[in-house]
Amino acid sequence: MNIPVLYEDNHLLIVEKPVNIPVQSDQSKDKDLLNILKEDIKIRYQKPGNVYLGLVHRLDRPVGGVMVFAKTSKAASRLSDMIRRKVLERTYLAVVRGLPYQQDGVLEHYLYKDRRQNKVFSVSPNHKQAKKAVLNYSVLQQSEQENLSLLSIQLETGRSHQIRVQLSETGYPLYGDQKYGQFVNKPGQQIALWSNTLHLPHPTREDDVHVECNPPREFPWSLFQNS
Repeated sequence: MNIPVLYEDNHLLIVEKPVNIPVQSDQSKDKDLLNILKEDIKIRYQKPGNVYLGLVHRLDRPVGGVMVFAKTSKAASRLSDMIRRKVLERTYLAVVRGLPYQQDGVLEHYLYKDRRQNKVFSVSPNHKQAKKAVLNYSVLQQSEQENLSLLSIQLETGRSHQIRVQLSETGYPLYGDQKYGQFVNKPGQQIALWSNTLHLPHPTREDDVHVECNPPREFPWSLFQNS
């Protein structure tokens, strides 16, 4: 499988994650991105033995776009620290059902993950396993004819399924999301959530790395790309 490499040096590997591929090995036993990239590095650089590649953040299986991996343990440690300190910046693009009246805002919920169902629920702040989830959004474009809106999203927290759950709870489920928008989406529709940009201080140099990756030119993204 050909994974587009967006940036690479001795410490970082930034790629475009294809949709519908797990980031790491799971119960499906399908080929996962981490092992695909390790094998690619092994072949390209003719490395003997095991290849080190650090996973520092994740994307849900159906979601595509920019992902960064660490090629050294030093980079992995520093990238993890950047995520904790919120200096590693990521923006997402999302197509949602509906036309939000408020053009930008902050969403705040308390989320609980039921691991047996692999599903996240919005719960009371008093729930003993609740974790606070915060995101910022802005409406970029809207299609009244299709009743769809294109949003730019930045996460303040990194909870499982956070964007999907929070938008659904607000009344604007993601296009194609079967899990959190099953009443308005049809089986077979591809979820319209994309990791669009990544900006971070380089882990070993005194400069920044900025990478941008656009979603595919297909519906529903094409509603907004051509305007």
